[in-house]
Parts: sequence; C-alpha cells; structure tokens
Amino acid sequence: MSIDTARGVLGDATIAELESALRGTVVRPDDAAYDEARAVWNAAHDKHPALIVRCAGTADVIRAVEFARSQDLLVAVRGGAHSIAGFSTCDGGIVIDLSLMKGATVDPVRRRVVAQAGMTWGDLDHETQAFGLALTGGLVSSTGIAGFTLGGGVGWLLRRHGLASDNVTAAEVVTADGRVVRADPREHAELFWALRGGGGNFGVVTSLEYQLHPVGPQVLAGLIFYPLAEARQVITGWRELTGDMPDELTTLVDLTTAPPLPFLPEEVHGTRVVVLAGMYAGDPAAGEAAVAPLRTLGTPIADLMGPMPYLGMQSLLDPLWTAGAHNYFTSAFIEPSDAAIDALLRHHLTTPTPFSELHLHQLGGAYARVPAEATAFSQRGASTLCNVIARSPDATGFDAHVTWARNARQEIARHGHGAMYVNFTGDAAEDKVHASYPNAVHERLVRVKDTYDPTNLFRLNQNIRPSAAA
Repeated sequence: MSIDTARGVLGDATIAELESALRGTVVRPDDAAYDEARAVWNAAHDKHPALIVRCAGTADVIRAVEFARSQDLLVAVRGGAHSIAGFSTCDGGIVIDLSLMKGATVDPVRRRVVAQAGMTWGDLDHETQAFGLALTGGLVSSTGIAGFTLGGGVGWLLRRHGLASDNVTAAEVVTADGRVVRADPREHAELFWALRGGGGNFGVVTSLEYQLHPVGPQVLAGLIFYPLAEARQVITGWRELTGDMPDELTTLVDLTTAPPLPFLPEEVHGTRVVVLAGMYAGDPAAGEAAVAPLRTLGTPIADLMGPMPYLGMQSLLDPLWTAGAHNYFTSAFIEPSDAAIDALLRHHLTTPTPFSELHLHQLGGAYARVPAEATAFSQRGASTLCNVIARSPDATGFDAHVTWARNARQEIARHGHGAMYVNFTGDAAEDKVHASYPNAVHERLVRVKDTYDPTNLFRLNQNIRPSAAA
C-alpha cells in the first residue's frame, strides 16, 4: 500500500481515533518530524511508512497492533536500533516504534533484569553494570536488545554465558490478536522456546527478562593488529589456539582495513590488516596467561589488549559503526579449514570498500553446551561463525558491494554447515530462512506461528510462514 492509498483508506478521523487512545504519538507523512522518525540505522533501507506509532508502553503496542489488523496494514516493528535487513521500516504500512520504551529494573539479589524492548545494549549495560552484572550483549553498544536477542545474540560473553537468547528467562509479548502473554518455561512454553532464536515472527516483544552474571567492572580485552602479509599464519595459529581456550575467553578475527586512528602507524592507514579481538570475562590478572599466545601469532602492528572497563569494551567499536551508512550482512557457520582460510583471504583482497569486512566469531564453550533442542537457535555444533559485511558511506556502487558479499559467502559456506545466522542475514528469501534451521526445528516454528500469528501479520522478519500462508 502506498502512502497516498493509505491516507485514502485510513482518513484523518481514523488516525485521530488511534492517536487519542495512545500515551505515545503518531507521526504522519506530513509531519515535520516524519523524515527523522522514519530514518533507520541502516541507510540501505529508505522507506516511507504511512504511519509511525511511537509507543510509550505496552498499552500503546496493543492499540497499534489492533489498528494495524483492523486496517489490514503491513506491520514493521522497530526496537532499539540496527535491523540490518531493514525489517524495522516499510513502505505504506505502519511502524510500531518501541524506541521510547527504555525502562529496566535490576534485581541484584536474584541477578535478573526486566528490560523494555526499546533499549540498546549501551542502555542495558549501563543499568546492569551498576551492580557488577551483565549478559551477552552486542559488539556495538547502539544495537537494540530485542531483535538481537530474538535471533540469538552473539557477543563477548558467548563462551562464558552463552547467547543473549540463552539468558532469557521470560518475555512479555503482544500477539497478533492483541493479547498480552507472558512466555516462560511454564506459561506459553512453546512460544518461549520459539522466541529464543526464531526472531520476531510471533508477536511484538515489549520486554525481556534476563538472567545476569557477575562481570567486570574491569576485564582483560582489546585488539591486536597484524599485517596482511602475516594473515594466514595468524588465522591458522588462532585456529589451533581456540581448541584449548578457557570459556572465559571469547575471540574474533577481523579481516579489515586499518582505520586512520592515532594508535596505528600512519603508514598502515588504509591498508588491509588482520585484527584479533577478544575479551577475557574473569580476573584480568588470570586472563594474561590466556591471551598471551594471541600476542605471538605474528609481528603486531599494535597491541591494544589490556585491562579496561567492561563498558569500554562494549563500546570500543562504536565509532566505526555509526548510523547512516549502507550495510549488508550475510553469514555462514563454518569450520576454518585451510581451504576456508584460502577463500577468506581471497575475498579479503577484493573488499569493495575500506569499511567492508569478514569476521570469524569463535563459538564453543557455554554456547555449545546448550542442547540443540532447548531453543529455536539450534546451530550448536559449529566452531566458527563467519560474517561477511559490505558497508559503504553512501549508495554509490552499493549493489556491486552486496554482490561481493554474496559471492564471498557462497564460496566460504562450502566449508561449513550450510546454515546462516538470522541476525547476520541481509536477505529474507524463504530458502535462506529455512536454511537457518534444521527441518524439525523449522516445522516446530511453523506450529508456533500457526498458534500465535496464523495470518502472518508479523511477516517483516526472517519469516516463518504459517501453514495457511504456505
């Protein structure tokens, strides 16, 4: 539905009736705030919704869902930020915007937090670190907590405490029929299972309850830069080290371009490099022995690994990931064989922009000990997650950049498990979604979808189509 068609169908009186039922606000295309309100973090998605409902609480979400259903509007749900695939906006439909919903209540005795879905990881970490607590959050602090968690949630605490979704103990959800349900291991247990890895398919999650863990305030963390000429030995050396790393240490290899930052020699600015990043989530003094081998894999250009605040590591990469660029992600669970490393290095040499990267996320530890059937996120056997990123400051040549990423992923994925990680997937094609889940898991997700959203009201996501829409 176009904006003009939506205006004709809805009418000012209909919209005014919705607005009168809200504590939040409605932003229309004619409003001065419209362009700012419709903008999303990933500028590759420039959409024009007919309405943006900026919700102040769960009651507003109920009204917005009821309105969208009654008016047969396409629904986009926006949480804190990012949405690489652009699901947080749409053309001609309604955006249910939760970004004003940023409340959090921490129970330091039970080590629990209830967090509203508009929070970012920077917001949530600020609240939980006041008590020396945390859970696995995003690698960039401006990432929204909700979408990140519903798709799994990979971060620096993954090997110590599992995915973000592994730490969910309950969720408040507004379903397609406007009901509010609490999903936990006792109530709506199948929905609870599906929310932990099944994405935003089943309703609007308005708050999440998480288990917290003692973390920080100081951790041993940071970056070690190596030259391109040593990339192969660094990656193969890292691969050998990962087999014996303690759970407290989570690492990542980043094939990237050296940014023009003062801690790097000027002669390497703009050249391709390999970066080892990591965090030891325990006593920083004990962590020195664990990270020491990472320092000797080659000849470091810069060694920035050391004690720092947990909040500092959580926001360390923020300056490189500001809003307004064009982004495309794709991914594959792989094993870093010699052939896989060959493919990675070949595609690193052809990155289309200085901002395009290939990441190897170390898995294992607590992540791997969660039974595959316990949550909808069932890819527990892989040792490594590869994320291929095409990123550009603007739209110039972006289609070609996306083609580079897709081609790189296609070759690298031959050395893996065939599955994608839904949070690192810029495409919503049904075959790619299905490939993210084993058949039995996908069938179970369809049954949950049939129960809670049989008409596929919530379809702007890595969509699990209900039986009626198949």
